[in-house]
Amino acid sequence: MIELERRTKETCVRVALDLTPGAVKVRTGIGFLDHLLTALAYHGGLSLELSCEGDLHVDDHHSAEDAGLMLGKALRAALGEGAGRARFGYAYAPLDEALARAVVDLSGRPYAAVELGLARPMIGALAAENVGHVLRSLANAAGVTIHVDLLRGENDHHRAEAAFKALALALRQALAPSEVYGGAAGSTKGVLDRTQE
Repeated sequence: MIELERRTKETCVRVALDLTPGAVKVRTGIGFLDHLLTALAYHGGLSLELSCEGDLHVDDHHSAEDAGLMLGKALRAALGEGAGRARFGYAYAPLDEALARAVVDLSGRPYAAVELGLARPMIGALAAENVGHVLRSLANAAGVTIHVDLLRGENDHHRAEAAFKALALALRQALAPSEVYGGAAGSTKGVLDRTQE
């Protein structure tokens, strides 16, 4: 179990993460963000407790960003050197009329390409622009590469949730134990650099 805490003048975020299925409890003060992060952890086969006390009197940006960053930092710490894992994962997830695709590489190299095409300015109390920002923050802090695309959909709630569920399924696949690499890092270099800051 990885436990981290970060305090700034804008937020206080606490996260406890384990890469095995278990309880999921998310409290950020932003209902739709809680919904998305809960779906990510649950369908990703993770145990997660995440709380954020943020300056929501300003807006939702700092809380959304810092929740993504801290979840990413915990994921990086939990991955260690990444040896013995499948490393790559991809998945599709539907939610009614919405269909999302996610592709993941636990490479140690942070990159995020996120195309959601959300139309509403807000989904609940979460700015639509922050849905993708959470994913980018997570990828950068975790040192992983993610590509998340919305292939179709009309309802922005469905579109965003399908994206997080697709990422969850792709992560679960990438985190799975793999015999292909014989317990070594899944790289022709012989190592995945998970230590860079």
